[in-house]
Amino acid sequence: MSPEATDWELGALSFEALLEKLESLVGQLSSGEVGIEDAADLYEQAGRVYAEAKSRLDAVQARIDALRIEPGT
Repeated sequence: MSPEATDWELGALSFEALLEKLESLVGQLSSGEVGIEDAADLYEQAGRVYAEAKSRLDAVQARIDALRIEPGT
């Protein structure tokens, strides 16, 4: 994946790959070895990866909620 992944590229990744990407980005940011401009780019990309992962989790939660059978029905 390119350093600045597009939404389409993020959508093609598995949830697990998104988590790995997010961990990598956070590691780069926390290393303190990137300049301010690169840090801003990494932060922005991490936000996009996080949003995609959260969207997937929300969708799975909605599916689980829909499958729950309420007591007494």
